[in-house]
Amino acid sequence: MSGDAANATSTTLPRIDAAAGGPAGGGPGPDGEPPLTGLGASLPAADTRAKSEGTFPYAADLWAEGLLWASVLRSPHPHARILSIDTSAAVAMPGVRAVVTHEDVPGDSNYGRRVVDRPVFASELVRHHGEPIAAVAADHPDTARLAAAAIAVEYEVLEPVTDPEKAFAAEPLHPDGNLIRHIPLRYGDPEATGEVVVEGLYRIGRQDPAPIGAEAGLAVPRPDGGVEIYTASTDPHTDRDLAAACFGLEPDRVKVVVTGVPGATGDREDPGFQIPLGLLALRTGCPVKLAATREESFLGHAHRHPTLLRYRHHADADGRLVKVEAQILLDAGAYADASSESLAAAVAFACGPYVVPHAFIEGWAVRTNNPPSGHVRGEGAMQVCAAYEGQMDKLAAKLGIDPAELRLRNALSTGDILPTGQTVTCPAPVAELLQAVRDHPLPALPKDSPEDDWLLPGGPEGAGEPGAVRRGVGYGVGMVHMLGAEGTDEVSTATVRVHDGVATVICAAVETGQGFSTLARQIVQEILGVDEVHVAPVDTDQPPAGPATHGRHTWVSGGAVERAAKMVRTQLLQPLAHKFGMSTELLQIADGKITSYDGVLSTTVMEAMDGKELWATAQCRPHPTEPLDESGQGDAFVGLAFCAVRAVVDVDIELGSIRVVEMAVAQDVGRVLNPAQLATRIEAGITQGIGAALTENLRTARGLIRHPDLTGYALPTSLDAPDIRIVKLVEERDVVAPFGAKPASAVPVVTAPAAVASAVRSATGRPVNRLPIRPQAAVVTAPKG
Repeated sequence: MSGDAANATSTTLPRIDAAAGGPAGGGPGPDGEPPLTGLGASLPAADTRAKSEGTFPYAADLWAEGLLWASVLRSPHPHARILSIDTSAAVAMPGVRAVVTHEDVPGDSNYGRRVVDRPVFASELVRHHGEPIAAVAADHPDTARLAAAAIAVEYEVLEPVTDPEKAFAAEPLHPDGNLIRHIPLRYGDPEATGEVVVEGLYRIGRQDPAPIGAEAGLAVPRPDGGVEIYTASTDPHTDRDLAAACFGLEPDRVKVVVTGVPGATGDREDPGFQIPLGLLALRTGCPVKLAATREESFLGHAHRHPTLLRYRHHADADGRLVKVEAQILLDAGAYADASSESLAAAVAFACGPYVVPHAFIEGWAVRTNNPPSGHVRGEGAMQVCAAYEGQMDKLAAKLGIDPAELRLRNALSTGDILPTGQTVTCPAPVAELLQAVRDHPLPALPKDSPEDDWLLPGGPEGAGEPGAVRRGVGYGVGMVHMLGAEGTDEVSTATVRVHDGVATVICAAVETGQGFSTLARQIVQEILGVDEVHVAPVDTDQPPAGPATHGRHTWVSGGAVERAAKMVRTQLLQPLAHKFGMSTELLQIADGKITSYDGVLSTTVMEAMDGKELWATAQCRPHPTEPLDESGQGDAFVGLAFCAVRAVVDVDIELGSIRVVEMAVAQDVGRVLNPAQLATRIEAGITQGIGAALTENLRTARGLIRHPDLTGYALPTSLDAPDIRIVKLVEERDVVAPFGAKPASAVPVVTAPAAVASAVRSATGRPVNRLPIRPQAAVVTAPKG
């Protein structure tokens, strides 16, 4: 994509030479433009038109003959003992077909994607606000809601544990205890000290993934006594297995069909939402639909871990890091979910993409009676990035060194060793990224005139005096890991079938907005020279592909599609190679034609197919990793991705209002597979990071969620999004990754909040140690007299 095209969407992307990304199936376009098909092309998503025209079939649009409606009764208390549950009034209501509680769960009463510790319905104790107590199926949604409200539950309200620091000494909130995991990382000499020491205490708020569409689904009973669940799952096979265990059924009698995913930045659906649906369908023998309200969505699904971080950085007189000491405390809420994995990322990346000879990190994840925390894009890494970059700003100020220069002196590179003892073997162009954003021209200052007052913090009529506005420039450098970590068995399976010039890809990798369906089409176009490629809908009748997290579908599922397509390519070319007495390696496919190296053979793919149907199935499994040991050491990660961001902000130092003017981004992408899609992913990640920095915080009062709606929870809008300038994409391929590509959207989310906080420090001189940044943290009190 050219820079002019990118500017039209307020994002600039450097012109990408098609050759830099390797030859594409369609070849370069006219006048040296990027290719029109295959890898390196800006192929549009297949569902773009349906979504823009409003015809995309979201899960909330599902319908079935004889449909019943479901509603879930949720706890109004964050911590309480259940003394009794009386469903008689609900059962007696006209139109009510079924009411289920914990007594009606025929199989396992607990579930969990990672740790099985969460009840389908609370039975003895309520551990968080909004925990499910019962579910109702009725012939009308209003009837279902009224029936759920008619269920009488007698509670003994208990004192909630909402401070994670107090969870260590509190009475156990769960049979497994309050401590989920403790990681003590020990690296280097504990007696090492630096000439300069800075300390800091940082707090990160509870960011909600806030999916575009709230949770919805449909469960349909099957004649064999099983059930089919239609929902926007991001990990259908895991959801199927969890549901089947709770239903007391074999997994092959439960089918999950993925439908209408509107986008996901974490675990799209709470499995506890799908399980009541299936129970009601099995109980009534009718299709049952549940469309959660926005309030129920906020109460049910997982959020980013609120985190408390204490840091001490040691450096020498030249600003080179000597030792980092840190304590990291993650608030997991009531259940474990992804807390162990999040803590591992937080501890491993606690020093950031910097060379640190000595590191001593203590990390804990604890249960509280706060809302449940789980997987949200960049979990663990985002929280520590905000803290260690705050420390780098403090060091720069104390030493009188330019903040960007201080970071450059400590930048990590390939061959360096992480505090976990793992050698960085993948490309790590941290210094190159930082130099790119530092050297990018700064934006112009707004004019001090009435027609430009919308450029000031607060917008028209909302800004204070222009003379109170200060501009700040700050930096953030972040890192994330690719794929699962600590021994996770990553594997995906894909089938490619070609018939009559049309290719079909069958893979259970869910398209969540990350672009996998588009990538799969491009891979097949590249390898087989077939323009028309379809990606089959996802369900659990297909082999598993795993969750849509950590860029794994680009790597693992994309790698499986590539291997299957290459196997089909061999089937296609072998007869021709045999006929002409040459190996298949001497034949190439481009622009729908098959040619030999010497030009003797030239035919079309269609002619070579000759009406045959070719297909192949393949798997991709990256090299294994290992868990962190008792000292936080181990090769826990398959690979790493890096990003540098320079933020420019304007701050009204009297009102504390903040406007992000520009975000300059340089990113380590490995290889650009789809320029337009990549630019969109980076822009979206930056915007989500700005939300975490300035507005997004799901607030609680003694464990109760306050304002669980999109008026109380402030998402950034198009008016809040700044100019996003993608100033450099480093295409240094990771040799162990298919195509050499790296994840695109998580690392901007991780890095952007730290950069915004750094810029506000620059503008105000205030410490800014809490995210999101509150107005009072940006106010500069004028000296008296």
